[in-house]
Amino acid sequence: MNSYVIALDQGTTSSRAIVFDSAGHAVAVANRPLPQHYPHPGWVEHDPEEIFEGQIASLRDAYLKSGVKPSEIAAVGVTNQRETSIVWEKATGKPVYNAIVWQCRRTADFCSKLKSDGVEPYVREKTTPTFPAPNTNGSWTRSPARGNAPKTAAFWPVRWTAT
Repeated sequence: MNSYVIALDQGTTSSRAIVFDSAGHAVAVANRPLPQHYPHPGWVEHDPEEIFEGQIASLRDAYLKSGVKPSEIAAVGVTNQRETSIVWEKATGKPVYNAIVWQCRRTADFCSKLKSDGVEPYVREKTTPTFPAPNTNGSWTRSPARGNAPKTAAFWPVRWTAT
């Protein structure tokens, strides 16, 4: 029996799915563009529902193009933006506001303050250059949704949960 691997890649500008055969050759590829939203100068956002719908559509299209059977799929691999953050309503799993993209500059002043307060060496030692904490804070404290925010929110970088 043949075996295949499906790779799901959620990038900053597109959702992509690729089906590979056991030799590592791409059997089918599908992708969907992911719109960028710029509500203010320097701000970059994604609609969380567009992220999910684009990835599901790419997966479906690549799977159907490939002609493989479900029993032939050996594994699914996922890669994502990692540092893009979404605030979720903990009880419903629904996003409170748009995803704050790793490129967003809405917290530049906050980061400058950390630097002037002497925190920069600690932050550099403990994080990556695109660490999402300032933008997670930015999504919570600087978003139009703040007044409607739930009392039980969860902050998460863009991740996948397999069920």
